[in-house]
Amino acid sequence: MARTVQIRTYTVRDGLLDEWVDRWQRLVVPLRRDLGFEIHGSWKDRARNQHVWVISYDGPGSFEEANAAYWASERRKTLGLDPGDYLVGEETREVEQTL
Repeated sequence: MARTVQIRTYTVRDGLLDEWVDRWQRLVVPLRRDLGFEIHGSWKDRARNQHVWVISYDGPGSFEEANAAYWASERRKTLGLDPGDYLVGEETREVEQTL
């Protein structure tokens, strides 16, 4: 099965970009990595109040299955981080590597 790579762009509520990215880095990234995802980078776009990051999965099963397992995990449920408290928009694009 080919590696699935996604570029995710989150539009964050005004004034919460730094807090969101800090909490995302401390809470979400370690859990994602523990569950077999790779995070390729994370960027703040202050002009648009956006957080852009790249994630991939190349483990057993599909990306969708692994993502569902992430959301269903007990650890995710106890993070205390509700994206709805921070995000007002989300765009996810699946891409293929060419270089």
